[in-house]
Amino acid sequence: MTCDILAIGAHPDDVELGCGGTIVKLISEGKKIGIIDLTEGELGTRGTRDTRAAEAKNAAEIMGISVRENLKLKDGFLNNSEEYQLKIVEKIRKYRPEIILANAIDDRHPDHAKAAKLISDACFLSGLRKIETYDEGALQEVWRPKHVFHYIQWKHIVPDFVIDITGFLDQKIEACMAYKTQFYDPNSDEPVTPIATKDFLESLTYRAQDLGRLSGVTYAEGFTTEKLLAFKNFDGIIC
Repeated sequence: MTCDILAIGAHPDDVELGCGGTIVKLISEGKKIGIIDLTEGELGTRGTRDTRAAEAKNAAEIMGISVRENLKLKDGFLNNSEEYQLKIVEKIRKYRPEIILANAIDDRHPDHAKAAKLISDACFLSGLRKIETYDEGALQEVWRPKHVFHYIQWKHIVPDFVIDITGFLDQKIEACMAYKTQFYDPNSDEPVTPIATKDFLESLTYRAQDLGRLSGVTYAEGFTTEKLLAFKNFDGIIC
């Protein structure tokens, strides 16, 4: 099975928070999208490996994801090593996406920026013929995605472009809230974390609303790009 787009996140819930609206919109347009979680989020203050896995499965069902895998790399200690690069190369070659959506290039959690670079380098290496990888014993064909776009997470980063997610924000928030252990719940006895506050939950709406205001739509998600984008014409520009 191949995917049009592969969204990769350091932790379960990174993808939902960063680009969940874009994903559900593209799925509604017929795109096949997969998610690769690099770690199980096992160092998170709230929840466990098992709860995070169950929550990720529920979120994928809410969004309509075609496939979701977890590489079970070490949470909190991501590094741009050959071992980790090759694990991602194997998935890129397996699913052969045209576009990769990756973690923010700079962020509060150190794993996010590390993942951004790790994923970017793996995308390049995936196109090198002398690097051999295997899937169920079969030699994989090389594959290099055409684009790597980075979604925006905790920190404010000026996007290179935005995607209009008007009409899809509610579904994004529903997918995020599938992570019941992670986000705001006034009845929870777990420790309060920066993402488990009412303010953070509300920020999912007002940040999308602000990017929409700046771009002339109701709600939007922002991305940065690793290379200059070329447009065939102006037909895709909304405002």
